[in-house]
Amino acid sequence: MSVQPQPWPQPDPQIAAAIRAMYQGKREAPLAVQVRDRLGELFPDAAFADAFGRAGKPGWSPGRLALVTVLQKAANLTDRQAADEVRENLAWKYALGLSLEDPGFDHSVLSEFRSRVVTHELEERALDLLLERLRELGLVDAGGGQRTDSTHIVAAVRDLNRLELAGESVRAALNALAAACPDWVEQVLVVEDWSRRYADRIDTWRLPTSKTKQDALALDYAKDGYTLLQAVYAHGSPAWLRELPAVQSLRIVLVQNYTRTTAGNGHIRVKRRERAEDGGDGLPPGPIRLASPYDTDARWSAKQDMFWNGYKLHVSETCHPQADGDRPARPNIITNVATTASTLPDSKALEAIHQALQRRRLLPARHYLDSGYPSAELIVGSAKTYGIALITPVLLDTSRQAKAQEGFAADDFTIDWDNQQAVCPAGKTSATWTPNIQNGVPKTVVTFAALDCIPCPFKEQCTSSRKNRRQLSLYPRELTEAIRDARNRQQTGTWQRDYALRAGVEGTIRQATHTTGLRRARYRGLPKTHLDHTTSATALNLIRLHSWWNGHPLDRVSHSHLARLQLSIAA
Repeated sequence: MSVQPQPWPQPDPQIAAAIRAMYQGKREAPLAVQVRDRLGELFPDAAFADAFGRAGKPGWSPGRLALVTVLQKAANLTDRQAADEVRENLAWKYALGLSLEDPGFDHSVLSEFRSRVVTHELEERALDLLLERLRELGLVDAGGGQRTDSTHIVAAVRDLNRLELAGESVRAALNALAAACPDWVEQVLVVEDWSRRYADRIDTWRLPTSKTKQDALALDYAKDGYTLLQAVYAHGSPAWLRELPAVQSLRIVLVQNYTRTTAGNGHIRVKRRERAEDGGDGLPPGPIRLASPYDTDARWSAKQDMFWNGYKLHVSETCHPQADGDRPARPNIITNVATTASTLPDSKALEAIHQALQRRRLLPARHYLDSGYPSAELIVGSAKTYGIALITPVLLDTSRQAKAQEGFAADDFTIDWDNQQAVCPAGKTSATWTPNIQNGVPKTVVTFAALDCIPCPFKEQCTSSRKNRRQLSLYPRELTEAIRDARNRQQTGTWQRDYALRAGVEGTIRQATHTTGLRRARYRGLPKTHLDHTTSATALNLIRLHSWWNGHPLDRVSHSHLARLQLSIAA
């Protein structure tokens, strides 16, 4: 398929006349019509031309396919429904510049378009183009405030326990081999025997209830898996079979869940891995442990009382303080979405978010975050590197004294960095000042003399150490002062009123999950899932612009009739 970038055709005169007749007066034109009228050719073909060849059969305009994909997410449609809208909906024909007789395209074109976009790493192109257009219109810019929060995304695969994962991995490899090279499978394996166990999904039949039988079945799956891999890696087997993704997934699942040793008599012993505190032959850590043979990017993760298999989504948007009832000068616009592994801590995602905002020239001056994002290094580093002030509650002192709010916490000590000493609240000066490395982080250990601490009348309020002396572990000066300053500021009413602006991002996440169905991934793999998220963010921005253009408040929270009655009574 080839693409020769061309300007979008102007709306067909017949369709434009029909649109004007239908939406004249006070009736508001649909989203698709207003997007074309106000934003013009939003996604030019040239921006997606790299994903298509220069020779061959001409394909559908990639820029217009990008708009179809965004409108599809705004209406939460399937590919088949979106293709029907292109053929039947006058508003969509108007936005795409199609004639009344245009037959549109087959729905499979959308799937192929997404695959090409992912293959050529253009997942963020549509969002980038929209944000650049809004920058030109003055609707979004660098500086000001932005807020970010994360939410869980459930992968588009079934949840499998360890036993089901082992069996399903063997089944997936068998099916992949049978599809890729059926003659080889027929020659090497007794198809009837393997089909008896692996023809149907493992989770469709009842597994044994006793642990003894489950362990025996797990070992059977492992032996079958090793037998299959041995056949694939045999000298006479085609080498390319080893590169099949399902075969590689099976190999990883076996390594992560089983050990195989050879005894002195040559007998091979297979054993299930179990959790081991000493790390010997134990299960691998969560970030690298496969959860499904069909989506090797999905991971099991837990957050408080939530446990899910999938990904994590970080949403960033602009935010503007406003008085009640006032129409905002600019709408809140989603400026970035980041899709990460579910096991990645929020603090590890913040640097990539700032880099993406810098690339779009949309870095905020104030970034509102919850307590899962900040660290002393990020607070200082964000200000130095990007000029961003992180407005976020930092974790309070976790020492015994601070938790009990009795006695002397670390913040009660005066640190004299120049003279490398600390002074306790009782006026005693530290005895030692020892820089070292703790868990890869440079710190300074400050110790007071036992001769000063033992007779001190405040000893019970200060330390319960068996060495009868107080000890402090300090970050470098810049980080320590930043943390202390942040802790002091977040106790003030002014800071708390300012920080209340962050709560609005939770409504944005709710709008994203309910309007575009983001809670459950539609596709498998991190790249395609991220494309779905950036397309959804682009669609949500258009929905917000449509509301703002027409002077409507963006109600991101839906209420039941009972809840509305309660709100009216309270008012």
